[in-house]
Amino acid sequence: MPAKLSVNINKIATLRNSRGGNVPNVLQAAIDCQKFGADGITVHPRPDERHIRYNDVREIAPIITTEFNIEGNPKVDKFVQLVLDVKPAQVTLVPDEDRQLTSDHGWNTIKEADYLKQIIEVFKRAGIRVSIFVDPDAELVAAAADTGTDRIELYTESYAGNYISNKEQAIADYIKAAEMANEKKLGINAGHDLDRNNLRYFASHIPGLQEVSIGHALIADTLYYGLENTIQLYQQCLK
Repeated sequence: MPAKLSVNINKIATLRNSRGGNVPNVLQAAIDCQKFGADGITVHPRPDERHIRYNDVREIAPIITTEFNIEGNPKVDKFVQLVLDVKPAQVTLVPDEDRQLTSDHGWNTIKEADYLKQIIEVFKRAGIRVSIFVDPDAELVAAAADTGTDRIELYTESYAGNYISNKEQAIADYIKAAEMANEKKLGINAGHDLDRNNLRYFASHIPGLQEVSIGHALIADTLYYGLENTIQLYQQCLK
C-alpha cells in the first residue's frame, strides 16, 4: 500500500491570521482537503497560536472523516489537555522550543526515555495512536521502540536539503533508520520539507513508510495549481 498523505493546514491559518477575520476559512479547507483526496489532516498548534489556534482544533475535529493528526510539544500542559479532549486518531510528539519558528530536531530517545514513556502512556490510555519525531539515527530509532510509541516520524529536513546535490547520500541514513524501525516493529511516518520534487524518491526507498505529513510546500504549490490538483499531484508521487 502507498503511504498516506496527511495535509498540514497550518499555513492556511497563517494566511488567515495575517489579515484577521476568517478568510481563508480553515474549517472549510480541512473539509476540502479531504474531499480532494487527502488521507488525513494534520495541525500543529503552538502556544502562541501564530497559525492554527487551539479553538480551530476543537472545531475541525468533528468534521474529520479521514484521519486527524495533532502535532505538538507534550511539555506544554495546554497541548496535552487539548489532545485528550479532542482524541484524534494520532498525536505526534515534537520537541519544539518556545518561539521556535518551525520544528528543527527530533527527540533524544535515549536521554529522554523516561519522560517519553510516561507521556506516551498518557495518550495511549486514552486510545490515541502515538508517533514521536526523530532524527534519522538508527540508534535513536531503536531506543524509541522502548518508549512504547506506536510510530516514529522521520524528520526529513536533511534529506530535502541534500536531495538535489546527492540524493543517494541524502537518503542513506533514512533507509537505515527505517530498517531499524521495521525490525523493532514501529510504524513509520515522515515529514518536513518534503515536496513534489523529492517525495517520490523518498517514498519509493523507505521500506514500510506509512504516512507523510506535508504542509508548507503543498500549500505553496496550491497558489499555482489549485488545492484539488495539488493534492492529486502529491498523491501521484506516493503511488
